Amino acid sequence: MHGDQATIRKILTELGDTWAIVGLSANRQRDAYHVAEVLQGHGKRIVPVHPKAETVHGAAGYPSLADVPFPVDVVDVFVRSELAGDVADKAVAIGARAVWFQLGVTDDEAYRRTRAAGLDMVMDRCPAIEIPRLG
Repeated sequence: MHGDQATIRKILTELGDTWAIVGLSANRQRDAYHVAEVLQGHGKRIVPVHPKAETVHGAAGYPSLADVPFPVDVVDVFVRSELAGDVADKAVAIGARAVWFQLGVTDDEAYRRTRAAGLDMVMDRCPAIEIPRLG
């Protein structure tokens, strides 16, 4: 597991409030749908990123990170581990400040590349679980 408490706190409180959530669709059965709702409830601007580009929780969606027409602070990744490294690379390419891989999403090589590019990163954690712990 990568992401110490100091990094988690920094991402959640200091790096900005615009969170692109890759894999977020209007499917209420998916964890991304509920995590986005929690993030929104804590003042984060959510940006759904999904091939369907659906509006979720009132936020307009985009088909890819490259299509988001404004700066993104954090890229929250809800895709399978084998696809997550590509998303992390795209987060670096768009100038995001941090990458967050959800519970069960890991890629040690992507972690190394992302950190080497100067971004903060957390893997295999859930911001909806971590935010309430901040107190």
